[in-house]
Amino acid sequence: MDQFAPSRTAALERLSQFLPKAGKTYTAGRNYDYGPGRHDTAVSTLSPYLRHRLMTEEEVLDAVLGKHALSSAEKFVQEVFWRTYWKGWLQMRPSIWHGYRADLKARLDDVATQGGLRREWESACTGETGIDAFDHWAHELVDTGYLHNHARMWFASIWIFTLRLPWELGADFFLRHLLDGDPASNTLSWRWVAGLQTKGKTYLARPDNIAKYTERRFRPRDLSSVAVPLRGPDHPPRLPAPAFQPWDANRPSALLLSTEDLSPGWLFEAGLRVAHTALWSDADHLSPLQTAPRVAAFKRGALEDASGRWRDRLGTCTSVDNLDAMVAWAAQTGADQIVTPFAPVGPTANLLDTLADRLHAQDQQLVTPLRSYDAMCWPHATHGFFRFKEKIPKMVAELKGLKAA
Repeated sequence: MDQFAPSRTAALERLSQFLPKAGKTYTAGRNYDYGPGRHDTAVSTLSPYLRHRLMTEEEVLDAVLGKHALSSAEKFVQEVFWRTYWKGWLQMRPSIWHGYRADLKARLDDVATQGGLRREWESACTGETGIDAFDHWAHELVDTGYLHNHARMWFASIWIFTLRLPWELGADFFLRHLLDGDPASNTLSWRWVAGLQTKGKTYLARPDNIAKYTERRFRPRDLSSVAVPLRGPDHPPRLPAPAFQPWDANRPSALLLSTEDLSPGWLFEAGLRVAHTALWSDADHLSPLQTAPRVAAFKRGALEDASGRWRDRLGTCTSVDNLDAMVAWAAQTGADQIVTPFAPVGPTANLLDTLADRLHAQDQQLVTPLRSYDAMCWPHATHGFFRFKEKIPKMVAELKGLKAA
């Protein structure tokens, strides 16, 4: 049985079980990788649900801060905001994502033409490097779709600095297999380990650190003792954060429900009424290679769960698996505007950019309203996380104000 059931009910149950641990237990144990089946000893394991917004960041923060003072749950609250920060940072610098995708294609071309690289890459992906901890994590990721955050950092460091494999191939391996694989968090975290995100600052996996935080399950030998930062271009100029785009409540509308946001209630509360809804998963668009069946199944199940919970508000639901099908569905609805929650930088956003042009050609408009949480938080992702972190108490206070309103 899979550890992560793709449903909001499962997310709520997991949150309920974690709430008592969100303070001191999380703070003391968050860096420990206890291994498969024991991750929820100290961490929430809510990330697959937050990634697809089967449960929202606001809900988690509200529940945690309803039980713990901010000072007690500070480390967990910061972890929730880390994902928000990464999304905002990349949203204002989308060329980083496009550059990664172009470089990934080049690295995959290298894999296809260089036998030595191909063998080393395959050994890393199949957990056959001879580095016991690394190989364990490779198997755990493929078998479960999840890794503890500390294991992700160790894994990426060993991939880059010990195995000397291109970081883009490692980021792609994660994105294809992680149930919570997020273009922003994944891409920028790998860049951070490599020394590309915070210039000159790398993350080195150390045997003593691994031994301590795996409770002596692993103490790998022959790891690189140095982590020389990879070279790359400077960060691009920062673009403005996106603004809210309203829809016209007087015009016939249809909804596009994607795996970026599976909690559409906020749209209905704001007055959206639809007779038709398209269901879209990004599973086939995460990588040039095949996404893991486990990831595709989770996304498919999450879509089914969301469409079932909201069936009285969605009208006729139609699954669409490519751009042409989406355009044809939109035409058949007869709607003037297609409404879909704003998709942050990534495969879905890429598709929506093209969809907007195709809809315009058939006299339809794509409207992408932005959640108030994202609109509030993303503009603060201007520099490093330290500056963003200083704003967290203010953002928490603003969230309470939004809820009260």
